[in-house]
Amino acid sequence: MRTKLKSTIMKKLFKSIVIVSLTILFLGFSNTAFAGNKDRSGQAGATELLINPWAASSGWGNAGMSLVHGVEAMWGNVAGITATNSIDLNFSYTNWLQGSGVNMYSFGFLARISESAVAGLYVMSFSPGEIYRTTTTDPDNTLGTFKPSLMNINIAVAKSFSNSIHAGFVLKIINESISDMVGTGVAIDAGIQYVTGITDNIHFGITLKNIGPTMKFSGDGLTFTSQPESFWGSDLTVIHRADQFELPTQLNIAAAYDFNFSNGYRLTAAGNFTSNSFSKDQVTLGLEGSLKDYLLLRVGYTYENGIWEGIELDECTNVNAGLSLGATVQAPLGEKMKVAIDYAFRQTKHWNGTHSVGARIIF
Repeated sequence: MRTKLKSTIMKKLFKSIVIVSLTILFLGFSNTAFAGNKDRSGQAGATELLINPWAASSGWGNAGMSLVHGVEAMWGNVAGITATNSIDLNFSYTNWLQGSGVNMYSFGFLARISESAVAGLYVMSFSPGEIYRTTTTDPDNTLGTFKPSLMNINIAVAKSFSNSIHAGFVLKIINESISDMVGTGVAIDAGIQYVTGITDNIHFGITLKNIGPTMKFSGDGLTFTSQPESFWGSDLTVIHRADQFELPTQLNIAAAYDFNFSNGYRLTAAGNFTSNSFSKDQVTLGLEGSLKDYLLLRVGYTYENGIWEGIELDECTNVNAGLSLGATVQAPLGEKMKVAIDYAFRQTKHWNGTHSVGARIIF
């Protein structure tokens, strides 16, 4: 009796949250649609948190945040990890802006820890490659190279409160460094998914991402030696003050509908609205087709104000051009194991797009 009452309360609470969220979304459309915070573009730190490192969910432009599941849900909507049966492993490589030399490597796993709860961890490494080291006094000559390192460690827990309501959170440990400076921070994501419909074919999701205190760099790279004339040639060590920077907070409101056909075929239409604290708001629409769950094809498009403008213009604040394409091939290995290969392409205005490849093992 108590469990049933708790489930009823949770359903009413989530429905209220959905109604409020959709109202906010409608007001955003009816006033200055996709307004966002253009004037704050480029002012946030740790913006690698905004890049999806996983291939399957990237293939339709993050449109499926209301039904994303598995390891990828730890980035998209952590509530989706509750769909894990036993163990889920995911490896992913992303060639970000192909030709720029920037690569992303990710690995994650999930494990069911109780009848209603799942926990997991994933690590993402963002590597911009080697950069020439120069000085302000002699910028034309190089003094070797240095290699920035950006890494995030993410710990997730989610719980199913009923067959329809799932919620969870992610703790993020953020580390950014070069040879003589480092910045460390923490952030939290929270997400809810709600499933309804006669065949559980209607999905809603809400996520709040990258909530945390400001970050700040420290280290020997902020110091330099000077010889002021008033000190008669004595060397002084001067320390620069590093300013603090905020994290790129996001609010996502998503929905999806499954059209289930005979013989195991399915078409899913999905949409996601993203409210960005340091850039323009975005709307993503996408489709995913499933052929008996062996082959999945995806397409998505993300729109924001200025997306069709040239990147050299002030109106354009995003290197992405909007279009995303993806595919998954998966097959069972035995009765309790399935393997999948994912690929995603994200169109960009410069370079040769962003390419992601992933491999999953699901028990």
